[in-house]
Parts: sequence; C-alpha cells; structure tokens
Amino acid sequence: MLWISYGVFTRYALNAPDRMVTEATALLLFPVAFAGLAYALREDAYPRVTMLTDRLPARGRKLVTLLNLALMTGVGLFFAMAAVNATIRAFNSGSSSEILLWPRWVFWAPGAVSLVLFTVYAALRLARVALTPSREL
Repeated sequence: MLWISYGVFTRYALNAPDRMVTEATALLLFPVAFAGLAYALREDAYPRVTMLTDRLPARGRKLVTLLNLALMTGVGLFFAMAAVNATIRAFNSGSSSEILLWPRWVFWAPGAVSLVLFTVYAALRLARVALTPSREL
C-alpha cells in the first residue's frame, strides 16, 4: 500500500512516474482480485437480486440456487484451469516481468490457488444444496 501510494505521489505530484511501481501494481492486480472468492462465497457475500426468487416455492428456489452454483462452479473451473495452465507455462518458460525481473509464475500462482479453492468450495456447496431437501433451504 505504501509503495503504491508512493507511486501515485511521484506520478501526479512530481510528474515523474516510477515504472517499477506501475508494473508491480499491474502484476499484483490478478492475485489480489481472486484472493477472496471462496471467502465471499462462504460468507454469502455475493450480490443477489431476490425479488423474483422469493416468490418461488421452495423447489423453485432450490433449482435457481442449483443453477447459480453450477454456473459459479463452471466459470470457476474454466478460470482455474486457465490460471493453473498459465502458472505452469510461466514456470517452465522462466519468463520474468520486464522491469522488475520477478518471475511471472510468482504472480500467477496465488491467483491459481485462489481459483482452485473457489472451484472446490463452489462444487461442495453445489453438492450440499443438491442433497438438501427443498423445504430446508
């Protein structure tokens, strides 16, 4: 946070942007963006519009919940596979960032782990909802 604040200060107050801060910020956006996915799902913190689903019978609400969790699991699986693949390819290639010269896999790995954890947790929630009777949801 201090490093990014320094970068913002040098860019706008001194009119001399620090290239290292700019690149580090761009590279850190990916792992930070996915770090809280599983936690948000656990805490039921995703925004939802329940205006229509509240009017459905218990079986209808269960079907909507199953569809929602199936979509989340599918999208999570797609992104997890892409992130794991990118991590492996970056590790095998030995590529590094242009300015900082940090290995690229270091930036891909936390995002990949976060996406895998999210996908596993979403699949477990999907299985739990599928096995729970409609009246108990």
